[in-house]
Amino acid sequence: MRFDVITQASPEQVLRALTDFTDRRVQIWNRTLDPKTFEVRGLGDSWAVARESTPGSPFWVVARYDWSDPTVVRWTEEESSYGGHGSGSVRIAPAAGGGSRLQVEWSSNDPRRTRDKMMLFVLHHSPVNRVISRLWTNALNRYAESDSA
Repeated sequence: MRFDVITQASPEQVLRALTDFTDRRVQIWNRTLDPKTFEVRGLGDSWAVARESTPGSPFWVVARYDWSDPTVVRWTEEESSYGGHGSGSVRIAPAAGGGSRLQVEWSSNDPRRTRDKMMLFVLHHSPVNRVISRLWTNALNRYAESDSA
């Protein structure tokens, strides 16, 4: 899955929103992160390991995040409910006129069950990326507004 996000949040705000692994993460990403499954398993200065899922999704992942390069947040799935693995990244750049432009890439592979293969295919090859892009844009714009208040 690939999509772009244009947000009024500055690159610094985007980085903070993507790498906040406190209880505030559930508030920032309230439409895309299920508080019932969110669990931080490890945290360092430029990395985190967390269990996460989307509300209503049958899938959860344990992902290792890395933001040692402040312009890219990367993640690698270490464990998942569907038995596969995946990875992704968000490249953060200043947008013309202010705010940020994000390039998001995300892939999952090797699901064990046919049902899970079909669901992941639909997720990665359908208009779902436009929906996720809008959800991220809204979350980051809200974050920028609350961060500057």
